[in-house]
Amino acid sequence: MRLLKRGKVKDMYEVDDSTLLFVFSDRVSAFDVILPDKIPRKGEVLCRMSEFWFNYLAVPHHMIKVEPPNRMYVKKLDMIPIEFVVRGYLYGSLYERVMRGEVEVDVEPVLASKLPVLILDPTTKSEIKDRPITVNEIVEKKILSNREYRILKQLSLEIYRKMSKKADEAGFILADLKIEFGRLGDQIFLADSIGPDEFRLWLKETYKPGVRQPSFDKQPVRDWLISVGYKKKLEEARSRGMPPPPPPHLPRDLIEEVSRRYIIAYERITGMKL
Repeated sequence: MRLLKRGKVKDMYEVDDSTLLFVFSDRVSAFDVILPDKIPRKGEVLCRMSEFWFNYLAVPHHMIKVEPPNRMYVKKLDMIPIEFVVRGYLYGSLYERVMRGEVEVDVEPVLASKLPVLILDPTTKSEIKDRPITVNEIVEKKILSNREYRILKQLSLEIYRKMSKKADEAGFILADLKIEFGRLGDQIFLADSIGPDEFRLWLKETYKPGVRQPSFDKQPVRDWLISVGYKKKLEEARSRGMPPPPPPHLPRDLIEEVSRRYIIAYERITGMKL
């Protein structure tokens, strides 16, 4: 097999003309930067969680089969270079953009508050830094037609609702979700992966608007990087067109806690032991 790409989290190999192999690693990225430490069993959780969601959602997807613990064979698609981000709560980059006055929402801007309606907030798919993209840009650049965008918007919202209901039954709040799609001939498939790297997951029992939420995903890593000033340094470097500064090593207790939360999220949502 030929290595096609070593991504932030997974490695992609070409098996044959129609098949790819994803190898999910324990690497962790934040703010589009790969960090120097790994999260034990993260790759296994991402692979097995993706397998669960692809089967559960019952929409056309690219998964062919999984070889535990962390290998997934998928159909080779022409990927659509858009991340379809569905937001149910005011958090993360959306909250930051609202506070800067770049985005308006029909709700008082309280951190982690539930939005009155779901928002589809698409971004570009970039190896450097994803950025919001408008529907007009998507259509003008011929990434999608108006009709295709409407179809994928509706599908993205439906997927979020179905996943949110399942998460709720497991005692979680699905705050937001990032999904991707790809083409094979005239058909569009749900693609990439669907795990704690692609959504924010909060405990229902500790949820409280107005404060940062304990997350069962990689948000604790982002929060720690913010607390030590790395995100600020990163944004300053990018604003000057400079390469990102070397990221710091994560504390051992944070690594262990994030690994534990990934496993808990998988086991509670799927009902299966890892």
